[in-house]
Amino acid sequence: MRMGAQEPPWRVIRAFPQTGGGSLAHLHNVSGGVLAGDRLSLDVRVGPGACAQVTTTGATRLYRHRPGAAASEQHTSLHVASGGLLEYVPDAVIPFGGSRHTQSTSVHLEDGATFFWWEVLAPGRQAMGEEFAYESLRVRTRVQSATRPLLIEEFSLEPQLRPLASQARMGTYSHQASFYAFHVGRPASELRELESVLGQIAGEASHAGSIWGASALAADGVLVRGLSATARELPATLLRFWTAARRYLTGRDAVPPRKLK
Repeated sequence: MRMGAQEPPWRVIRAFPQTGGGSLAHLHNVSGGVLAGDRLSLDVRVGPGACAQVTTTGATRLYRHRPGAAASEQHTSLHVASGGLLEYVPDAVIPFGGSRHTQSTSVHLEDGATFFWWEVLAPGRQAMGEEFAYESLRVRTRVQSATRPLLIEEFSLEPQLRPLASQARMGTYSHQASFYAFHVGRPASELRELESVLGQIAGEASHAGSIWGASALAADGVLVRGLSATARELPATLLRFWTAARRYLTGRDAVPPRKLK
């Protein structure tokens, strides 16, 4: 794995070789969080036939908005070349009380590319009594192949204007989690079979405190979504989805970062 340009507050810890090939890189924000007015950019490119895993050294903390400052932003661009594999498994996003943030992720997958990604949105610093105390969190996601968009999503959470405890939104749940598995060029019949595999795990993981579901996309991927009343079970549950999807699409189990073992 070759490291490109790095500018504060981003730092990438050197690549570590993984069992079965590939490299693991840890992304570190040396400022400890995202400050009001910050505009952060991350660009990850995986070459033909290469295998990389990118994670973070801790949760992404979104600090309180300052009067006169712009909302903070993070723009992530991920590109996986033909035959390449990227696993992007960051820690949770935690919006502090009073924060305003926009998170944008753009993914481009070439023919034969494989991509696994999860995302967890926490309600805030619950121990500080800041559950859903942030002002706004906007999330934009676009995943596309060389020929078509595979996933386009955009939503805005504004708890002070539209309470998330509404039954039309999150109800009694506090955490949101998503898992994505893509393999460009995979037959639709196999993706429906993977949907069934992940759907069975979703059913086993659903109970009074959490609910999960899996759905094959129109082409090249499967999406898993979950809502939970606690963060406690999320890492282990996401790891189950990741392991099953990786085994199905690549024939090999996931090799999680040590912090998840």
